[in-house]
Amino acid sequence: MKKRFYKLSKITALSVLLLASFASVSLAQGKKIKLGFIPLTDCAPLVVAKELGLFTKYGVDVELSKESSWANIRDKVLNGELDGAHCLYSMPFSVYTGIGGKPGSEMKIAMTLNNNGQGITLSKDFCGLVGFKEVNKVAAAVKKVEARKEVTFAMTFPGGTHDIWLRYWMAAAGINPKSVGIITIPPPQMVANMKVDNMEGYCVGEPWNGVAVAQGIGYTHIATQDLWNNHPEKALVVNADFAKTSRADLKKVMKAVIEACKWLDVMGNRKKAANWLTKPYYVNAPLAVIEARLLGSNDLGCDLGVQKYKDNCMRFYNNGVVNTPLKSYSMWFMAQYVRFGMLKAEPNYAAIADKVILDDVFAEVAKEMSVPVQADMKPFKTNYDVSFDPNNIPAYLKATKR
Repeated sequence: MKKRFYKLSKITALSVLLLASFASVSLAQGKKIKLGFIPLTDCAPLVVAKELGLFTKYGVDVELSKESSWANIRDKVLNGELDGAHCLYSMPFSVYTGIGGKPGSEMKIAMTLNNNGQGITLSKDFCGLVGFKEVNKVAAAVKKVEARKEVTFAMTFPGGTHDIWLRYWMAAAGINPKSVGIITIPPPQMVANMKVDNMEGYCVGEPWNGVAVAQGIGYTHIATQDLWNNHPEKALVVNADFAKTSRADLKKVMKAVIEACKWLDVMGNRKKAANWLTKPYYVNAPLAVIEARLLGSNDLGCDLGVQKYKDNCMRFYNNGVVNTPLKSYSMWFMAQYVRFGMLKAEPNYAAIADKVILDDVFAEVAKEMSVPVQADMKPFKTNYDVSFDPNNIPAYLKATKR
């Protein structure tokens, strides 16, 4: 009896080894999928999926590629050098409409990666003139600073989320964007450029707002969730041919990323995530800054104290609220392009949203993972604006006309 049990155990063990070997060979023979990212805290879903082995779990061989700018991400996704990337949610619409690329160029949105967690940093020139969330004092403060020097603000990509948050904030403050300088600087270079006085403020993702505070060169004036709570921020964007010819692999990538998003929204996991993100090959910023702001604790600088964010900190899953790529949000961004004079005429909002957003793929993945799909095309309101109805955009533009 013992001898028979021993033989069965050997057979079972051998079977497990063979199955593991076949799985390994199968994965090795599959296409390597290359995903780009910019060193920002909200690249975390891709980093976590890699570090936890989730891509391997779902049967895809993924290589992460650290990129230097959003323009690099755009070019490499479009030419297929990258199969996909962590990307500004509005960037595909900026590129398609010709603001940030060749008109008609298609970058496909597979899913949303996160909400919230960006910010507007002001230089020490504004310290004492404008406090935390004191948007009503910004215009007067800009005039005071302008008496001494030209005022310039920076964002990360024309028509990208940071560009729109910056212009939206200016509109709320009563500042005409054409009256100040607006320049484009890649996220990791923001702090260094403020240090040498190239600009007096910038809008960027974390940890680069927190790093400015830590280095004593600027302070956090407002977080983007204070402009629009639970706003869309980054998306998983993919090459059009990859989406068409490798749909099965795309779905596996999305499943791994969604599982990573769920893991990240367990707050007890975020310190571990911060330890990965601080590494030189990922974000390469101080652990204390990444960890604090990922946990929703923002040391504002300028003797303004610490602002705690709990329910409205950076979110990656939020019980399924985050990940659905909504066409209504894409229409809001395109409406801002018209509102702020970046487009001379209204685009075909619905047609562009239909072309860019892979809502059918997301719906399949969500069903297979029991993830809720959010209802789309509903009116919504941001904190400093009138209500936006995606079914009546001309009315919105009329109401916001200056």
